[in-house]
Amino acid sequence: MKWIVGLGNPGNTYKDTRHNVGFMVIDELAKRWGISVTQNKCKALIGEGNVQGVKVALIKPMTYMNLSGESVRSFMDYFKADLDDGIIVYDDLDTEIGKLRLRYQGSAGGHNGIKSLIQHLNTQSFNRVRMGISRPQPGMVISDYVLSTFPKAERDKLQTMVENACDAVEFGLKAPFQETMAKFNG
Repeated sequence: MKWIVGLGNPGNTYKDTRHNVGFMVIDELAKRWGISVTQNKCKALIGEGNVQGVKVALIKPMTYMNLSGESVRSFMDYFKADLDDGIIVYDDLDTEIGKLRLRYQGSAGGHNGIKSLIQHLNTQSFNRVRMGISRPQPGMVISDYVLSTFPKAERDKLQTMVENACDAVEFGLKAPFQETMAKFNG
């Protein structure tokens, strides 16, 4: 089974914030693939389906960003999921708004959701789709920035980035992640 985790925070307060681009991708994939992400299991909302002959699970951790690893570890244990079959989708301050960076390993880079994943998975090696949200203006508090919504001027780039991330994930259902990285990085 292929499984895709979108990192974010639950609740309407956070729905359209920069920190929730991972949830936005899961929502778009659910719409594309006709999968209902409503099973409350493993500290997450999960949807299962079959896409292009591949069994998939879409996962939105409900633990809040900083504890995402708890939910992912619970999912992996419950479903006996292989780490190599997963893709984690999340926001990245160090990537320009609208751009994607796919990686299969690395540090948390200050991202608390990724710190939690590294802690609970006991490795820095897992497939990632990092979605650019750019850095805030000097003097702005990072937590305020990532919990802010996208201004109108950035919404077209956001929509294109979400669609591109979905395309990358869809391509990755049948292709090795190395190949997916080569096709979608940048």
